[in-house]
Amino acid sequence: MYDRFKRHINYLRISVTDRCNLRCTYCMPADGIKLMEHNEILSYEEIEAFARLAVSRGITKIRLTGGEPLVRKDIVTLVEKLASIDGLEDLAMTTNGILLPKFAHELKAAGLKRVNISLDTLNPDRYCQITRNGDIRDVFAGIEAAQKAGFAPIKVNCVLLGEPDEEIKLLKDFCEANELDLRFIHQMDLQSGEFSKVEGGEGGNCNRCNRVRLLANGDIKPCLFSDLAFNIRQLGAEEALNRAIGHKPKAGSYNKSGEFYNIGG
Repeated sequence: MYDRFKRHINYLRISVTDRCNLRCTYCMPADGIKLMEHNEILSYEEIEAFARLAVSRGITKIRLTGGEPLVRKDIVTLVEKLASIDGLEDLAMTTNGILLPKFAHELKAAGLKRVNISLDTLNPDRYCQITRNGDIRDVFAGIEAAQKAGFAPIKVNCVLLGEPDEEIKLLKDFCEANELDLRFIHQMDLQSGEFSKVEGGEGGNCNRCNRVRLLANGDIKPCLFSDLAFNIRQLGAEEALNRAIGHKPKAGSYNKSGEFYNIGG
């Protein structure tokens, strides 16, 4: 698929839930969030059907996000369904890593190919502060579980929050010693439209943007930094996808209708 600016759209990010077992300061508001009703959230059957349509139209890469995708019940079943789609070349997941000790081997056996694990600091107190009471030891256990399950490469996503240079160096050294690919993501603001390119990744480059997003409530967003959304339940999957591709903006501007916790970044 190509949009009107001749960009090849072959990447679908699927937010399977807006729930999360952490409350990161840059992702969730301090005063809490309004969660989707369960009947608003797409079933696995709906997600699979849309993914099959998208792959038939040229999507070759799918990434599962949240919220935290591993908190959704029977997530391994969805991975297995998606991994069976002919023509899908890459199936990945972004996770905070906390539940990987429980699920890593099952996910690998089901067909998940890669994982990105969020880790913004190696300082236990700082991690607890950022995540509002998370335990960094759980992330280390998740990384180890992913390695033992055979995932490679394993990428670490670090959101830059003004850490001192020595803390960044410690994280770089940790990733190098453990054969982890480190990516730096500058803190973004949806409402003001503040974003930049990901260091070590492809995100944030509007000229080369190749993705669309399916949210847990069925909205397809052609751009993270846009209020545009086309719902597959209201319009039908094919029409919603056509509109998302047809209306994909040349560049991001701002998004006043969403939050990172329910879009998946």
